[in-house]
Amino acid sequence: MSEVKPTKGVLLLAFGGADSIESVGPFVKNILKGREVSQNLIEEIEERYEVIGGKSPMLEISQGQAAALEEKLNAQNDGEVYKVFLGMLNWVPFITEAIAEIQAAGLREVQAIVMTPFAVPVTMGGYKKAVAAAIEDSGKPLSVEYIENWHCHPLFIEAIVENLDEELKAFTEPKHAHLIYTAHSLPVAALKGDSYQRLVRETTFAINHYVNFEFRVAYQSQGPSGEWLGPDVESIVIEASAYGKEGLIVVPLSFVADNVETLFDLDTSVKKMAEGMGLRYGRTRGLNASPKFIEMLAHIVCNKPTEANQSEVQPV
Repeated sequence: MSEVKPTKGVLLLAFGGADSIESVGPFVKNILKGREVSQNLIEEIEERYEVIGGKSPMLEISQGQAAALEEKLNAQNDGEVYKVFLGMLNWVPFITEAIAEIQAAGLREVQAIVMTPFAVPVTMGGYKKAVAAAIEDSGKPLSVEYIENWHCHPLFIEAIVENLDEELKAFTEPKHAHLIYTAHSLPVAALKGDSYQRLVRETTFAINHYVNFEFRVAYQSQGPSGEWLGPDVESIVIEASAYGKEGLIVVPLSFVADNVETLFDLDTSVKKMAEGMGLRYGRTRGLNASPKFIEMLAHIVCNKPTEANQSEVQPV
């Protein structure tokens, strides 16, 4: 029996991660796009990958998200046949491969989701440029509709709150936990006129509609040079110690799939720092392919969010 041809295409776009120690160097060079890369930097990042098991789990997690989303969409029986494709910005499978697969499937339009909740030019630009270049190079037409504005989607918020509630159980009382919401830091020079910090604040206020006690926002995984957005998460850990809290819970908002930034930067580096100060360390588990998150992805595919309908919960 021949395979049923898809009538609707969805493209998940993710950052990518090195799939072996040997691929760390080429992966880093892809990120820096022609800028000079020191051997010391490569060796430092290789050490981080060794700590987390020798590779990033992002590919397997992203593939799981794509498979779960495709199954969820097709279970709706809405008369469409959905196919979900996966393209990575900095490692295999590259975006060019995903575009080729979409076109080979006979699709002439696709909905694309960049797998970060914070859709601003500095986080989206590289993906959109890579998609446009891949389409141009193919010489075949393909219309791409980007789905954005899901950083306050009720199901996204509920998925985070569920994970946060699980971490709070480890504390004598919830108020004894110092909540730290983290987002990926970005170069300050790239943020002029950008709404990145506003979107992060909107997400934290939406979460605290359900978990209503003190929290701080921090920015993690800063680059090695230049001025980066802060405060950094390490300074907020020191603050937690000064407040006499039992411990802290880190809630990474930027990452919907576990990677070196969660497994090393947080679960190794920040954890070691916190425990060295006598603090209990907790970190909400990655959303990955959790049912609530997949449900959210399916919902935004079928009901594209807008600034107006993203959530009734807004900052005060």
